[in-house]
Amino acid sequence: MVDLAVVILTHNESTHICRAIESVRAIAREIFVVDSYSADKTSELAEGMGAVVLKNKFVNYAKQFDWALKNAPITATWVMRLDADEVIEPDLAAEIQRELPLLPPDVAGVNLKRKHIFMGRWIRHGGRYPLILLRIWRLGQGRIEQRWMDEHMVVWGGRTVTFHGGFSDVNLNDLTFFTDKHNRYATREAIDVLIRKYQLGALDEQLSADSASPQAAWKRLMKEQIYNRLPFWVGPLFYFFYRYTIQLGFLDGRSGLIYHALQGFWYRFLVGAKVEEFESKLRNCKGKSERLAELERLTGFRL
Repeated sequence: MVDLAVVILTHNESTHICRAIESVRAIAREIFVVDSYSADKTSELAEGMGAVVLKNKFVNYAKQFDWALKNAPITATWVMRLDADEVIEPDLAAEIQRELPLLPPDVAGVNLKRKHIFMGRWIRHGGRYPLILLRIWRLGQGRIEQRWMDEHMVVWGGRTVTFHGGFSDVNLNDLTFFTDKHNRYATREAIDVLIRKYQLGALDEQLSADSASPQAAWKRLMKEQIYNRLPFWVGPLFYFFYRYTIQLGFLDGRSGLIYHALQGFWYRFLVGAKVEEFESKLRNCKGKSERLAELERLTGFRL
C-alpha cells in the first residue's frame, strides 16, 4: 500500500461504490466515504469494503468535499479525490504504487488523465480525452474551489506532475439519470455565471496552470472570457460544431453522437437558457442583496 488516502463522496451510489473502492483498495492506506444520507445501501456496502463512512448533509459538491477534508481523520501523506462512478485502472494503480513514494518534496500535486465511458463506449474524440485533472495532492497543500459547478482541486507550495495510467468515468445509470443530473448541473452553473456577472459573492479565482491542471485552467479561461459572453444560442451551436467536426467527435460512433449532442449542445444550451430565465427576473431587482434573494428564490438554493 501507498501512504495515500482516498476520499469519495456518495449519494445513492450502491451501483458504483464497491467497484470504486475495489479499484483503490490495494494501493490506499485509508479510504473515506462521505455520504449525504443515501436511501440505498451505499453506506453498508462501503463499510463492508473496509471504508470509513462519514455522513453530512449535501449543499453542493465543493462544500461537501471541503467538509470531508476538514472532518475525515486523514493521516496519510497524499490524498486522492475519486468520484463514486470513477475507476482507477490497474496500470494507473501500479504507476501510483511505483511513482508516488518517489516524488520529490517540491511536487505538491499529481494530474491524472481521465477517460469517459458512455453507453459502453470510450469517448476518445471531441476534446474529451484526455481530460487532465488534478486528483492527488499532499495533505495540507490542496483544497477544492468553492464554486457551484465545475470545481477543481488547487494546490500550493509546489509544482504538479502528470501520471499516464488509465482513470475512467464509467457511470452505469441510464439516459434519464444522465439528463436529470445535467439539468441540476445546469442550474448550478447558471448560478455561477450570474454570481460572476452581478458580483453577488466572492469569486474563487485561484485555478491556474501552476495550481492545477494547465488544461483545466485554459478551459476555464476560454469559458469565462469568451464563451459566456456570446449570445446564449450562439455558444452551444459553435461548441457542438467544433467538438463534433473539428475535434472529430463523429468518430465516436452512435454513442458518441448521443453524448456530444447531449453534453456538448443540449447541456450548454440549457445552461444558457437558465441564465436567460433567471436574469430576466434579476434585471428588475435593485442592488446586490435583492438580486441574491431573488436568485435564491428562483433556484431553491441557499446562496
